[in-house]
Amino acid sequence: MDARIFRLENPFFTTLQNLVDLPDEMEKAFNSPSKTYVRDTRAMASTPADVKELTSAYEFVLDMPGVKSGEIKVQVEDGNTLTVTGERRRDDEDKESGGKYIRMERRVGKFLRKFSLPDNANIEAISAVCRDGVLTVTVQKLPPPEPKKPKTIEVKIA
Repeated sequence: MDARIFRLENPFFTTLQNLVDLPDEMEKAFNSPSKTYVRDTRAMASTPADVKELTSAYEFVLDMPGVKSGEIKVQVEDGNTLTVTGERRRDDEDKESGGKYIRMERRVGKFLRKFSLPDNANIEAISAVCRDGVLTVTVQKLPPPEPKKPKTIEVKIA
């Protein structure tokens, strides 16, 4: 509510009105996402991936054009979260040549993708291969548990 509606344009009432509006501004500040969250969300959205389930493994395929394999990190966090991180950079030789970009469309910067692994994923048997700008992470499946055999109990005569 604005104090001017009631013809209360006194500086005291204006200050009081600003104090009343302050909780709204505080709520916006506390409910907005953090810079880290926004940065991670952008990094995840800009890294497309395909996930395939094979008979004996799960396969994660990510496009990584122009990224060297040494700049890619593949980890398993929190027991069942597969995380792929890295950074795509501009070539340093571009600065040395004295040229300047007229148009820059290729994305540079950090990238991040997280995948929840299913319960039957064997986190001890994970491999990653980067070939021709495509990263393939293979997570082997655990063998299915053997069905329990019924236990026969001998009935005694009492």
